[in-house]
Amino acid sequence: MRKMVLLLMLVSVAALGLSGCTGVAAPVSNGLIFTNVDGPVAATMSDNYSKVGESSCSAILGLISTGDASINAAMKAGNIRKIHHVDHNSMSILGIYAKFTTVVYGD
Repeated sequence: MRKMVLLLMLVSVAALGLSGCTGVAAPVSNGLIFTNVDGPVAATMSDNYSKVGESSCSAILGLISTGDASINAAMKAGNIRKIHHVDHNSMSILGIYAKFTTVVYGD
């Protein structure tokens, strides 16, 4: 019985480690200790912008995730109707805490 529990724990840990859940998306590989990178999402032909809106979501230990990092939520936060470009920021600390932020620029 003890061996079965140990085997089940080992398989669970291996499955979690190999699941590919990193907590945040990044244009480069996530750093094992710390990640804080910006990356592009989309751009338009618009010449300039006057407003910026942000939206974000976060995760703790890859077990609890909350928030709305959608482009629509960032547009609402910045009162934006016409998008100039969209970027994102990915931040992770030791895989314990992760945050993903969408930044929309526009008018």
